[in-house]
Amino acid sequence: MSFGVISYGIGAGGFLALFLLLLTSWRGRLQGALLVMAVFTNLLWAAVAAYYASTGFEMGAAWYALFEIARNIAWLAFLLQLLTPVVTAEAPLANLLRWRYYLLALMAGLLLVADFWPRPPGNGGFSLAIGSFAHLGLAITGLTLIEQLFRNTRPERRWATKFLYLGIGTLFAYDFFLYSDALLFRQMDLQVWYARGLIDALVVPLIAVSAARNPAWSLDIFVSRRIVIHSVTILGAGLYLLIMAGVGYYIRLYGGSWGTALQLIFLVGAGLLLLALLFSGQLRAATKLFLSRHFFNYKYDYREEWLKFITTLSTDEADRPLRERPIHAIAAILHSTGGMLWTRGETPHFHLIASWNMGEQGNYLAPVDSPLVTFLEQRQWLIELDAYPTEPELYAGLVLPEWLQQLPQAWLVLPLLQESGLVGFMILARPLARHRLTWEDHDLLLTAGRQAASYLALLDATEALLDARQFEAFNRLSAYVVHDLKNIAAQLSLLVANAARHKHKPAFVEDAIRTVENATNRMNALLTQLRKGSSPNRDASSVFDLVEVVQEVIRARSARRPAPVLAGADPGLRLCASRERFAVVLEHLVQNAQEATASDGRVELTAHRAGAMVALAITDNGSGMDARFVRERLFRPFSTTKGNAGMGIGVYESREFVQALGGTIEVTSTPDAGTTFLLRLPLTEVSPASRLLETEAVP
Repeated sequence: MSFGVISYGIGAGGFLALFLLLLTSWRGRLQGALLVMAVFTNLLWAAVAAYYASTGFEMGAAWYALFEIARNIAWLAFLLQLLTPVVTAEAPLANLLRWRYYLLALMAGLLLVADFWPRPPGNGGFSLAIGSFAHLGLAITGLTLIEQLFRNTRPERRWATKFLYLGIGTLFAYDFFLYSDALLFRQMDLQVWYARGLIDALVVPLIAVSAARNPAWSLDIFVSRRIVIHSVTILGAGLYLLIMAGVGYYIRLYGGSWGTALQLIFLVGAGLLLLALLFSGQLRAATKLFLSRHFFNYKYDYREEWLKFITTLSTDEADRPLRERPIHAIAAILHSTGGMLWTRGETPHFHLIASWNMGEQGNYLAPVDSPLVTFLEQRQWLIELDAYPTEPELYAGLVLPEWLQQLPQAWLVLPLLQESGLVGFMILARPLARHRLTWEDHDLLLTAGRQAASYLALLDATEALLDARQFEAFNRLSAYVVHDLKNIAAQLSLLVANAARHKHKPAFVEDAIRTVENATNRMNALLTQLRKGSSPNRDASSVFDLVEVVQEVIRARSARRPAPVLAGADPGLRLCASRERFAVVLEHLVQNAQEATASDGRVELTAHRAGAMVALAITDNGSGMDARFVRERLFRPFSTTKGNAGMGIGVYESREFVQALGGTIEVTSTPDAGTTFLLRLPLTEVSPASRLLETEAVP
């Protein structure tokens, strides 16, 4: 009796899990509704049977009989609904199916009459015989419907329904056996009846798998592959331990005086074998392959595979080079043990750039016009090296290079494709569980190969950008140096041009010496910066008087007309910056103002305190600039309006220098009216003690 309770309890639990799974995924269609109803009715029947057995069959057989009739009629209704669309209108069975619901009602009525037929006095087995005969006919009807379904289902669709036919057929076949036995012996065999609950529990996975394979039933059942694999692993380990425990028991029983020792040795060895199998990558791969083939719609869980693929590409592991990551990501899909990656680069051939578990020794070059590269680029298909000699029609025109045929672990060649063509290709080593590739493997690998090609292209572009930035920094340094050399050369050229007329004047000679000294100092500073590899804007800072530097620049630019003048300045304006660089920047702005102004025009400089800043303005009444030029071209490097006479980095360098000091540069200009460059620079306050020391130092 307790065995019956356990049996039907397990059956009720199994159908409860299936009912909840189906109910959460049902979308309202009739076939799905009938399946949910049949499963729910089977659940209620198993629960009632468990309770019926627990009470010692004192609950009353009427309720149990009602639920059993409902359970069988529900399964017949579902089978008839499946059979209706697959039977053609001309078939003899078509007319019968139009009356299917009336037939089910009639069948239910006959079963009720048979189960509740009054027993004649003195003949208790008469009612049992009638009920058994009625249920026997019901089981035969169910098996007949399943046979018709299997016969009328197209061969290509049987893959989706075969487990359903097997599962429900098992239910009706066991009922046929149960009631045949009862009809033959005029009594119900309780052991056979008790086992009925466990038999029902065994068919639950079959119905679930078939439901998952039939989207037309409006069911979208998802069972995590990881959970299935873990469950199978735990179940297999449990069965293994159970069998080993039984074997160990018999070893101890028949081992004589050595029985206990032999049992312990056997159990320890069995445990070690189990651990070795659990940690076996080959067994794990073979198990996943078997479950994917036989219990799921698709071989792969694409969401899980893609997340794993992207995680492998984007992970930040110092011990995994960037170009090895695509190999790891794609090899993990097929449980491959290694791989090699080729890309073209800037050479006329593809060369090996990364390898994992396959070695790197050898001249592995593939010219761009080789048969291998041509096949991969034109056919855009995988090359299975095991199928290459046996199926030559698949690889017409392909001649494998000698080095590829000599790679002992090579198994698969995967093209890495982009819209621009073949970016590279990958060779994968043989997987842990060998198998022949299907269309699903091909599609997933080609898609992953395209993603890997994009990853490699982005990696190449990033490295090219880093190289370009390094060259940009070098070119910018060179441009600054050349610009300064141009200014120094212009300064010395002006000195040479005036030497013929003024070389006999002491004042000119003194000014020439200062000019040469200034040029020498600037040249030495440039050489120092070149040796250090630093930008000219990074000279050592010092505190200096702003007005003194402005006056030096005015004297240096006074030889050209219009000569600049200092129109006004507040005393005590001090800056903390590179004095030399500030003088160069200011002189360049003054020079630009002179070049844009007629010889009879004016160039004025003013310097006034504005809070914690100094406002230094260079104003001219020259040709001016329009707003669009100021906005789009004035501060753009290497953009000049002077032709070959200018380099186009002077104003850009001036702005960079001012901004590096924490200041700003503003431009106000009107065509044919003039321009004002306003430099706002942070002032440096000098402490009273420092000012006193400077005053005492003056003789």
